[in-house]
Amino acid sequence: MKIITWNVNGLRACIKKDFVESIKKIKCDVVCLQETKLQRDQIPVEIEELKYKSFWHFAIKKGYSGTAILSKVEPISVKTGIGSAIHDDEGRTVTLEFEDFYLVNAYVPNAQPELKRIDFRSEWEEKLLKYLKKLDKKKPIVYCGDLNVAHEEIDLKNPKQNVGQPGFSDEERSMMTTLLSNNFVDVYRELNPNGRDYTWWSYRANARENNTGWRIDYFIVSQRFMSKVKGIKIHNEIMGSDHCPVELILK
Repeated sequence: MKIITWNVNGLRACIKKDFVESIKKIKCDVVCLQETKLQRDQIPVEIEELKYKSFWHFAIKKGYSGTAILSKVEPISVKTGIGSAIHDDEGRTVTLEFEDFYLVNAYVPNAQPELKRIDFRSEWEEKLLKYLKKLDKKKPIVYCGDLNVAHEEIDLKNPKQNVGQPGFSDEERSMMTTLLSNNFVDVYRELNPNGRDYTWWSYRANARENNTGWRIDYFIVSQRFMSKVKGIKIHNEIMGSDHCPVELILK
């Protein structure tokens, strides 16, 4: 099975930038999307062309946040949200249950400049971890998405200049450490201890051309599920968004 995660930064905009062609090129079984930024009546007709079943979590606020999973594999069950109304109103998660694992697709809250939203983010992380641990007692977890944090200095091009900034604050990095300490594994870092591939680049200062990026899009799996992982690939050649797709290959 092949699964990709991709923050499309507005699905309707990404559709106009070869989204359909990119998905066809990767030939994946499941597509996890973040920042879809649409409502049910705005789903692009081009999605039907891909012949996936689609599962959506829309934010109440129009043009904001939103997640979706497109799947060629029929899930056993589908759930939106993590049971926290204040967070679920922003359309941040879709969970599919498959035979061997749960797939949790998430768009983690951005802490915002001056960490104005760090408390909201912290509450999210606490509730999300409880949710993952509850599922993990039943089946292994594949947790993916835009997790809005570069965990270690190796995960961004210019760590010294970004200390304390949203996505690289001590608080956010600590939350990721806590998550991983609960028997979860960052697949890319596990398989690429010295890897310096990035998944997000600012639109400013020719960041993508200069590869001044951050790795903030992840696949995290239950430790016991690593034996099912065949590989991971960051598709930094694919445009269409300020993020690029990340592909997980399962045995």
